[in-house]
Formats: sequence, structure tokens, C-alpha cells
Amino acid sequence: MNLKTRVLAVCLLTVGAAWAQEPTAPAPTITGLSWIAGCWEGGGGDTQYQEQWMRPNGKTMLGMSRTVRNDTTLSFEFLRIHQEADGIYLTSIPSGQVEASFKLVKVEGQKVEFKNPDHDFPQKITYELGKNGDLKATISGHNKGAYQKVEFPMLKAKCD
Repeated sequence: MNLKTRVLAVCLLTVGAAWAQEPTAPAPTITGLSWIAGCWEGGGGDTQYQEQWMRPNGKTMLGMSRTVRNDTTLSFEFLRIHQEADGIYLTSIPSGQVEASFKLVKVEGQKVEFKNPDHDFPQKITYELGKNGDLKATISGHNKGAYQKVEFPMLKAKCD
């Protein structure tokens, strides 16, 4: 192989390697999750659930939720999405339980996935904004040895 052929081969390999590498997506920021902000409601029959999120500010979003059946609160939860040096986390303090944090591991448009494989249940929390403006929160993972998935479809509501 002569010098000219070797130089051409090296150039082609270099260009091919550059094309093969996928562009690096920018790291997600808390402001990119602003579509979660607002008041949301869902449920059916005698059971209703509500979730409310403040808009991002100071690298945090604060939220709360509650589930009510008839005139009785079944559960409530204080929530925080916060940006740290090593990523974005969703921290939950459910009624009667200890605080748990889930790290943001996936962003696809207006769908986010938070995971904590060491948590009892859930190990994954997903939020997805639908094409019609609806919000679906999903918790999933293994619970007492069996896989479980619970969806909370919600519509935008007036904040009272």
C-alpha cells in the first residue's frame, strides 16, 4: 500500500468513526420538566386523586398529592423534584412512610423516568404528558415478589 492510499484509508476511517458516534444530548435540567407544573385530577367512582406541582425555581419543583374516597383521605404525599450535581431526583415522602429518592434515568420528549432499584415499592416512577394535555403518573416494580404497575391518569384542573 503506497503512502497516498494509506493517508486516504486513515481519513476514511476517521470520518467513518466520527459519523458512527451519536451526538451527545445535553444533560436534562429542572426547567425542562416544567410541563409537569400545575394542578391535576383523576380517579373514578367514589375515589379521586389530585396532584399539584409548583413550577421550577431554585433548582426544585415542589409537589403534593392526595387520594380521597368519599369524604376520607386515604393517602397523601409530599414530593420534590430537585437538581443536584450528579443529576435530577424525585424525592417522595408518602403518608406514614420514610422519604425515598429516585434518580432521573430517562427523558424522551415529555416523558420522564425516575428509578431507585433499592426501594421496596415502587422502584420506578414515570410521568408522561399526553398529546391531549393529560398527565399520566405510573409507579411500578416488584412488590412482595410480584411485578406491579399502577397508573394514575390525570387531567389538568383548576388550582384552588
